[in-house]
Amino acid sequence: MKVNMKKGEPFKKNRTQKEKAPSVKIIPLGGLEQIGMNITAIEYEDTIVVIDCGLAFPEEDMLGIDLVIPDITYLKENAEKVKGLVVTHGHEDHIGAIPYIEKELNIPVYATKLTMGLIDNKLREHNLLNNVKRKVVKHGQTINLGCFRIEFIRSNHSIADSSGLAIYTPAGILVHTGDFKVDFTPVFGETIDLQRYAELGKKGVLALMADSTNVERPGFTPSEKKVGRTFDMLFSENRNSRLIIATFASNVDRVQQIINSADKYGRKVVIEGRSMVNVINTASELGFIQIPDNTLIGIEQMKSYPDEQIVLITTGSQGENMAALSRIAANIHNKISIKPGDTVILSSSPIPGNEKAINKIINELEMKGAKVIFQDTHVSGHACQEELKLIYALTKPQYAIPVHGEYRHLKRHSELAMEMGVAKENVQILSNGTVLELSKDEAKTVGHVMAQGILVDGLGVGDVGNIVLRDRQHLSQNGLIIVVVTLEKHSNLLVAGPDIVSRGFVYVRESENLMEECHDVVEDALNDCLNRNITDWGKIKTSIKDELGEFLWKRTKRNPMILPIITEV
Repeated sequence: MKVNMKKGEPFKKNRTQKEKAPSVKIIPLGGLEQIGMNITAIEYEDTIVVIDCGLAFPEEDMLGIDLVIPDITYLKENAEKVKGLVVTHGHEDHIGAIPYIEKELNIPVYATKLTMGLIDNKLREHNLLNNVKRKVVKHGQTINLGCFRIEFIRSNHSIADSSGLAIYTPAGILVHTGDFKVDFTPVFGETIDLQRYAELGKKGVLALMADSTNVERPGFTPSEKKVGRTFDMLFSENRNSRLIIATFASNVDRVQQIINSADKYGRKVVIEGRSMVNVINTASELGFIQIPDNTLIGIEQMKSYPDEQIVLITTGSQGENMAALSRIAANIHNKISIKPGDTVILSSSPIPGNEKAINKIINELEMKGAKVIFQDTHVSGHACQEELKLIYALTKPQYAIPVHGEYRHLKRHSELAMEMGVAKENVQILSNGTVLELSKDEAKTVGHVMAQGILVDGLGVGDVGNIVLRDRQHLSQNGLIIVVVTLEKHSNLLVAGPDIVSRGFVYVRESENLMEECHDVVEDALNDCLNRNITDWGKIKTSIKDELGEFLWKRTKRNPMILPIITEV
C-alpha cells in the first residue's frame, strides 16, 4: 500500500512505538548515611538546582577539625548549569556551608524570610553579603529556575518559616519535605499545609524525598506546646533558684516559650552564646519572636537582680567544647559561674555520639551544687512514623527516596514506604554521590560523583585530608620522637648529635636509660650508613626510623612517630 506524504511533512512514529519518557537526575552530595551536611542537586539537561547546603560537625576521630562541608566538585564542573540554591529552613545542617559554596559558585539563593535572615548572618561573617543575589520567597509562591518551577510549601519544624518543596520538572513533580513534623498547635505561624500535599498527590507525584530522622519512632511527634507546659511547671517548682536553660541556638520556638514563662513568673532573661544572640536578634527583628518590654537584660546587668529573678538562656546543650554551658561548667566563663542552688535545664535530646560530652557536663554541674533537669524538656522537630505515613497517603508518590538520616533510618524508611504501597523496585536507598535517573518508566543509577566531606580546620578548607588526620591520630596515641643529627658538608662525617627529643612518648627525666639506649641505636644506624658510603639523606632517615622504631617497639610495645632531622655545617 502506498503512503502519500505531503512535501515537508515530518515522518511520524508508529503509534505503537513507545516514546522514551523524559528523565530527571537526583544527585545527593551530602545528608545520606549521616545526620548533617544536607545538599542535593536536581538536574535536567542544562538546568541544575541545589536544595540546601549544610555542614556537619566533626566526628571524634577528626582531630582538630572544626567542621565538614560538602564536596561541590560536580557543581563546579557544571557551573554554567547551576541556576540557584533553594533552602528549606535555617538550621546549620542546611545553611552552614552556604558561604563556602558561594565563594566557589556565586549562585542566587532563594529562601523564606527567617531562613534568609539567618543566611544573611552567615554571608555577613564571610564578607559576602553584597556579592550574593538573594530572593525572599513566601509560602505558596513559585519561582522559575531554568526549566524547573519550584513551589514553597508551608511546613512545621523546630524553627519557624520552614518549607517543603514541590519541584515541577519535565519528568514529573518531585516533592521534598525538608525537615518536618505535623504540629497542629505550633508556637509560631500556621500548621503544615497538608491540603497542598493532597493536591499535589492528585496531580501525580513522581518521587517523594522525605525526612527519615525519626522513622524508627512509632506514633506522632508531640507538639512544641507540650514543652511550653513543662517549662511552666519547672518555673513554678523552682521559684527560688536561678534558672539556666541550654537549648539549640536555632530553636526559636523553644526560646519563645522560655521567654513566655519568664514573663509570667517575673524573671529577667539573659541570652548567652554568640550563635544564640545572633539567631534571636535576627528572629526578633523579623517578627518571629515576641519579647515583652523590659524582659531582656545584658549579662553585665545580672548582678543587679536576685538569682530567683534571673533565667539564663544559653548554647551548649550537646556538650560542645567551646559553647557557653561547657565553659560555665568548667569554670572558665569570664562572667558566669555555677552556684549551689542553681537549676540547669537541658532542653534538647543528645545527638548520637554526644552522650559522653553531655554526661561530663552534667557531672561537672552537679559537683558544683547545681540541680540538672533533662527529662521531658524537649520534643523533636522531626516526623515519626504516623506523620510520614500521612505524607505518603496524601502524595501517593510513584518513587520513594528516603533522605536525611543514617543508613538504618533510610532502611526503615524504605520499609515504611513499601507498607504505604510504593513498589519495592521503586524505593531507592541512595548514598552520597549516587546519580539516580528517574522517569515515569524506570529508575536507574547512572553514575557516581565525588561527594566526600571537605574538612575545615581554622582558615584552611580542604587542606587537611586522610593522611594528615592519620598522622594526628598517630601523634595523639603514640607521641613523637625527634632525632637531630649534624653532618659535615662534604665528608658527611658526624659533627654533632644525635640529639633525641621526646614529646608525648616518655618523660625524658624519668627515662634516661631508655634515651641513652635510643642514642646508641641511632648512632649505630648512622655509622652503618656512613661506612657503606650512603650519602642520600632520604635513605639515612629511613634507616634511623627503621632501626629506632624496631628497638622502641621491642622495649616499650609503643610505636611513636619518629622524625629524623639532618643538618649540614
